[in-house]
Amino acid sequence: MQDGQLAQARYGSVLVAAAAVAFSTTGYFTRLIRLDVPTLLFWQGIFGGLLMLGCISLMYRGETITAFRTMGRSGIAIAILMALATVCYVVALRLTTVADVMSIAATGPFLSGGLAWLLIGEKEHWTTIVASVFALIGVVVMVEPGALGGHIAGAAMAFAMTFTLAVMLVIMRVKKSVSMLPASCLSAFLSSLMMWPASSGVIPSGGMLGELVLFGIVQFGLGQILFTIGARLIPALRTSLLNRLQTVLGPMWVWLAFGEIPRTNTLVGGTLVLASAITATLITQSLRPPTTLPRSSPLAPNPLAPNPLTPNPLTPRLARDEAPR
Repeated sequence: MQDGQLAQARYGSVLVAAAAVAFSTTGYFTRLIRLDVPTLLFWQGIFGGLLMLGCISLMYRGETITAFRTMGRSGIAIAILMALATVCYVVALRLTTVADVMSIAATGPFLSGGLAWLLIGEKEHWTTIVASVFALIGVVVMVEPGALGGHIAGAAMAFAMTFTLAVMLVIMRVKKSVSMLPASCLSAFLSSLMMWPASSGVIPSGGMLGELVLFGIVQFGLGQILFTIGARLIPALRTSLLNRLQTVLGPMWVWLAFGEIPRTNTLVGGTLVLASAITATLITQSLRPPTTLPRSSPLAPNPLAPNPLTPNPLTPRLARDEAPR
């Protein structure tokens, strides 16, 4: 692999891992903010969407509207899939246990990797596949015994969420030359619109307003920005695997902030997930990375195509400084 491509793969891995850290704060904020879940997610989408809109405006300035207009059908598809995944997640948590949702979501690496192989011929290093298996075992250890015995409707919604995210990852990998940040911004407002009928209509004020702003900015806005950019630079299976880090970090933040001591099985399973993700990333980045089977289809653009949101490591500093902001 060329040095520039290796640098992009490492950069993407760091961004996706950082996004997982941001996403992992969900438990902390939901413990902190005393609102029902639909209302919480409604305001989360509003503030997260405003953050992303502000970033897009700074980057494109007078071309902001053009950035949304030119994101194409793939960008619209990403926005819809992100919003649907958010709604499915909320509904699943209302219909079944968190353990059910966690167990089904653990199949994400297999779904994304399988779809990437079937649709775009993307191959992954064997160490990443093995790590996915160990990560799945770790999540199973973390959940309660008999977790898969929940309600069928809730399990179906959890699977719909996982499958939707897997399809989204494949689209992001295929359309690497197209900026997906406008699509992420659009998805934030779409998720708020979807949750609005079920929300309580409470208008936050004072300290709660500040907490909601932080929730939207840190967990949703920042997480989506990092994830959207990083997921286009590394294979779908590795992206999904690194995203599993939030399964480990989520309970840790609640433990540190509210004294909720994790169970022994949570610590054991979480350690296995974390070790699998770190080991697979280090090994695959030091070896020759996975290859993508050549396709003549226009759905497989040049991975080094210029993108205003993702600096190309091969581009001189001066050229990067002149990129749209």
